[in-house]
Amino acid sequence: RKITEIRPLEAKVGILPYTHGSGLFRRGQTEILSVITLGAPGAEQFIDTMEIEGRKRFMHHYNFPPFSVGEISPLRGPGRRDIGHGALAEKALMPIIPNQDDFPYTIRIVSEVLSSNGSSSMGSVCGSSLALMDAGVPIKKAVAGIAMGLVSEEKNGEIKKYKIITDLQDLEDGKGGMDFKIAGTKDGITAIQMDTKTHGLTQEIIAKTFYQALEARLKILEVMNNSINSSRSDLSPFAPRVISLKINPDKIRDVIGSGGKVINEIIKETGATIDIKDDGTVFVASPNKESIDKAIKWIKALTHEVTVGEVFDGKVTRILAFGAFVEILPKQEGLVHISELAPYRVNRVEDIVNIGDSISVEVIGIDEQGRINLSCKRMIKT
Repeated sequence: RKITEIRPLEAKVGILPYTHGSGLFRRGQTEILSVITLGAPGAEQFIDTMEIEGRKRFMHHYNFPPFSVGEISPLRGPGRRDIGHGALAEKALMPIIPNQDDFPYTIRIVSEVLSSNGSSSMGSVCGSSLALMDAGVPIKKAVAGIAMGLVSEEKNGEIKKYKIITDLQDLEDGKGGMDFKIAGTKDGITAIQMDTKTHGLTQEIIAKTFYQALEARLKILEVMNNSINSSRSDLSPFAPRVISLKINPDKIRDVIGSGGKVINEIIKETGATIDIKDDGTVFVASPNKESIDKAIKWIKALTHEVTVGEVFDGKVTRILAFGAFVEILPKQEGLVHISELAPYRVNRVEDIVNIGDSISVEVIGIDEQGRINLSCKRMIKT
């Protein structure tokens, strides 16, 4: 092929029907299958090392099995090369990943190298970009990657003649003077990685490499866009739905409960996954909309801040001589004074209500200690 010619390209999406998203990218004999999984915010990776602490909501993993290069050897865990290539592709994709406010999901992509003849890491960038769009992740631009090589003649440690090779193959990498990987969108670069066997590269060589790589990147992006040119409008039916809502941070303890009793009960009864942040943001996730709606209704009831004038259907929980206590929301009670039970004089509370009765009440006051006063007689139409 010509020195600036890219090997035959192919891009496909949605080839695995039951995953959340998938993309297949082929460049010559290098073929990558990228598969994406969307999870709830609680599926974030916790990072706790000597140098870094935090959470990670986007992960890209790269697998390079021996059969991809025609070798026979045991399948073991990822090695240094796999981790490095996966990290490079992850870095290239990070700038296009939407923030959590816009897309409250944990995102994991695994790129499987099916066949390799050079630049599988850049192929993983392309395959992963396709998978992100196929999954409905709202990315604004696609990302593609290309590996650039160098053939040169040196004299006294200086490069006298050179040619830059587009789309570096495995053989060209071994004999060549550099492996310069460049990934980016149509508008700019998101990641680079370079190693060289020369005594150094001139500014002219580097600048020409960038321009030549841009031409290649645009050709690759054109092929990718012919397969899918924007993110799908909806998620896969197999992906969980995540809904976020805000509650008063002071109410977080009411949702969690003593020893997690309340939140575990909600999870058990609804089947939804619930994650709560310190600022009061609550994420509810489930593949089942009914499950999400039930959990959200429960959480809203637990955290509802009662105001004067609201009307509730409640249940009588306790009776005292001066009135009845009515549970209007989960774990929230109010007092109906005996004088507010009926539009006439009541001698005994039990003459009007008993424990377990369901009654309609109106909030008529909330004192400085947060105690709620209710009325039944205001609900009785005369």
